[in-house]
Amino acid sequence: MNVSAAAVRTVEFDGALIRKLNQSGPRYTSYPTADRFSESFGYRDYLQAVAGLRTRGAAKPLSLYLHIPFCDTVCYYCACNKVVTRKRDKAVTYLSYLKREIEMQGRLFAGMNHVEQLHLGGGTPTYLSDEQMGDLMQHVRHWFQLAPDADGEYSIEIDPRTVTPERVHSLRRQGFNRVSLGVQDFDPDVQRAVNRVQPEEETRAIIDAARSAGFRSVSIDLIYGLPKQNVISMAQTLAKVIAANPDRIAIYNYAHLPHLFKAQRRILDEDMPSADARLDMLALCIRRLADAGYTYIGMDHFARPGDDLAVAQQQGRLHRNFQGYSTHAEADLVACGVSAIGSVGATYSQNVKTLDAYYDALDKNELPVVRGARLSMDDALRRTIIQTLMCNFELSVQAIEQAYPIDFGGYFGPELARLKALAGDGLLTVGADWLTVTPKGRLLIRNICMVFDRYLTSAPQIARYSKTI
Repeated sequence: MNVSAAAVRTVEFDGALIRKLNQSGPRYTSYPTADRFSESFGYRDYLQAVAGLRTRGAAKPLSLYLHIPFCDTVCYYCACNKVVTRKRDKAVTYLSYLKREIEMQGRLFAGMNHVEQLHLGGGTPTYLSDEQMGDLMQHVRHWFQLAPDADGEYSIEIDPRTVTPERVHSLRRQGFNRVSLGVQDFDPDVQRAVNRVQPEEETRAIIDAARSAGFRSVSIDLIYGLPKQNVISMAQTLAKVIAANPDRIAIYNYAHLPHLFKAQRRILDEDMPSADARLDMLALCIRRLADAGYTYIGMDHFARPGDDLAVAQQQGRLHRNFQGYSTHAEADLVACGVSAIGSVGATYSQNVKTLDAYYDALDKNELPVVRGARLSMDDALRRTIIQTLMCNFELSVQAIEQAYPIDFGGYFGPELARLKALAGDGLLTVGADWLTVTPKGRLLIRNICMVFDRYLTSAPQIARYSKTI
């Protein structure tokens, strides 16, 4: 399947090449990736990392992530850390502890607690009532200094089935200025197959409400490769999404890993589209969105040319973290809530994954950090390379040599040999001064970045990763 001329300028679909090189690999929301974190890193290591920020002075603005794990029902495809329950009192208990953790983090970052980016993820953040959300945001503002609305990026994930247009307006008044809507697919058969029945009219009403409420950006999440999907149904969904005119669209490849995620075992194997059908759907998405004027940002993400993500990429300011692509490249990430992952200085830290363990840690007046990683110089170097390639699709060898005490060619001899093999397949050009990813290589950027992943060489764990395409 060919893609349009507009698409080729930024990304080129090559089905034969994808079939040849498609393999399992990390998504690189961090490096080292979260599966490499160690339980030898704990609460006191995190305190030391924050103390290091204070010692260095000139604190940068923060990014703040809050995890709300609750959902009313289970979506069979979901691989998130979630608690499926209709017992609303569980959220009351959780919020009391979450507020305690926010207070502890606020005290820890006192004097350097200026926040320019806030994201609420889940689970379903709008599982919380309007009153609970207002109280939570008031608590956040008490312990952190949020930048003015015009300067800050304050986003929330919404399940359109859990809110009314009136609630959307309330979320805007509470301070959110960006919204991400989970849609996945509009086809009724697909929705029933994944246990997420969500009428198009309901979703459009929420999008319209977000526009009228003054949200700066509306994003829609889709998934291809779901049970009962095919090219025709995907085309129909895309037409409806494009008509809704969101600022950003994320189209994720469904990773069917029932051995890891129990809910996915409810998906019937006979309902799954073939590998060729999945590729046809991807090619369709690229062509249709390019024709509709969207720019390919990378790793499943598309945006309007005037959107902040597209502008940040053009200016070399794009960043990638646990929430995906971000315009706040220099922000340390403070994460609160069960299973939340933060990044402070040259460290990563992850909270405990169960509610009981979360409550136990906070009852001891300790932050619930259970594992993490302290980056070596080699880790930091490779993280910079992977981040740069993921966000900009090119890398200046000279810039790396100026930032780190290495000779690039000598340090990465084996990696360059492997890159030249990928260059032979047309994924990138390897020069003395630049690595440049080609339009057809952009879809396979994970393959390119995997070359620089030292952990894949020393201790491969490929089975736990999704396919790169």
